[in-house]
Amino acid sequence: MPDFHALSTLPDQDLLEFVQRETFRFFWEGAQPTSGLARDRCRNSVDPDPSDDLVAIGGSGFGVMALVVAVERGWVSRPDALARLDTMLACLERATCYHGVYPHFMNGRTGATIPFFRKDDGADLVETSLLFQGLLIARRYFDGPDPAEQAVRGRITNLWREVEWNWHTRDGRKVLTWHWSPNNGWSLDHEIRGWNECLITYVLAASSPTYAIDPDVYHRGWAGGPAFRNERRYYDIELPLGMNCGGPLFFSHYSFCGLDPHGLTDRYADYFKQNVSHTLINYEHCRHNAAGHSGYGEACWGLTASDDPDGYSAHAPDNDNGSISPTAALSSFPYAPDQAMAALRHFIGDRGERIFGRYGFVDAFCDNRDWTADTFLAIDQGPIICMIENFRTGLLWRLFMSDPDVRIGLRRLGFDSPYLRAGEA
Repeated sequence: MPDFHALSTLPDQDLLEFVQRETFRFFWEGAQPTSGLARDRCRNSVDPDPSDDLVAIGGSGFGVMALVVAVERGWVSRPDALARLDTMLACLERATCYHGVYPHFMNGRTGATIPFFRKDDGADLVETSLLFQGLLIARRYFDGPDPAEQAVRGRITNLWREVEWNWHTRDGRKVLTWHWSPNNGWSLDHEIRGWNECLITYVLAASSPTYAIDPDVYHRGWAGGPAFRNERRYYDIELPLGMNCGGPLFFSHYSFCGLDPHGLTDRYADYFKQNVSHTLINYEHCRHNAAGHSGYGEACWGLTASDDPDGYSAHAPDNDNGSISPTAALSSFPYAPDQAMAALRHFIGDRGERIFGRYGFVDAFCDNRDWTADTFLAIDQGPIICMIENFRTGLLWRLFMSDPDVRIGLRRLGFDSPYLRAGEA
């Protein structure tokens, strides 16, 4: 068992390095062994690894980004990372897909779809976008002349070019639809409208070199719904976009593991301001703690989607049952570094024996119910590594924003960014 008090007194950079590296073990040691792809979740206690072969497509995208960070920081060698990527890509190449789009869950041994629920048994466009956010970053990072690196780049490009993003406009609708099933068609009828975690889906759909959407799909679909704009104030903080009080914090994390929000603007918002406001509203809600939840305070905050004592929920200021998710604060370092560091030192120093395990921080805890999660989730562990790295070095942001296809997509949608103004080749 680590000396959590000693860890809590480490210099900032040493403590961040420790947390990133320990969290990376979820994706390196805890991956599904046949495919190397990310399990949806693992346990911290007895029999921690699932007996099934279920892997999560979006979670695997975070795993690819975490792998890039691991190579850059020397936790794994470049050849070992390329070997893992080779295994991951082999599974993705043989897997069942739907017009190039992957399902939410699949079998890492066979590549067969595992239904998320009864009618969600086919394409999941949002999970696929999280996967390709990671794969395009890997394509930029492994840029050497070595045949292994050339092969990885070529295989990623082939998968990328096969995704039929415009299929999900359903013959010309001005909005993307989340799911399609060979058994149920479009029956879920879940339109992807903002503001939520899906900005990355529209950016990649506009960036495709083969099946790009028309910009009107973004402007009339994503940005056209009644819940897109906000412009109200909470705790005297103006929130440009989204639901009341901003919603769960993963809205400001998932798309922005690759998209650099600094200077990223379009006709609707300044996205760094959006994410900072969202984060600070979430922080102030926990700090003020009007509901009187146990444990909340300046160093114990962060509401997002996670496990909780009753199952799983998208926790937010307007859906708060007292469950704190460490990923919420730790993935917010780029937006509120002082508040995030205070939370990290509290989580590790005061609660480490209870909430820190074999793959870093467990998913959540709830003092009201004397409950601590026994789980680690891919979609919560991944952003901790990625967003801390972006805070420290901007590595993933630089790689993603320098991708030529991504720059084309951003320009098509009317975005401005320092990366676009620099005119990088």
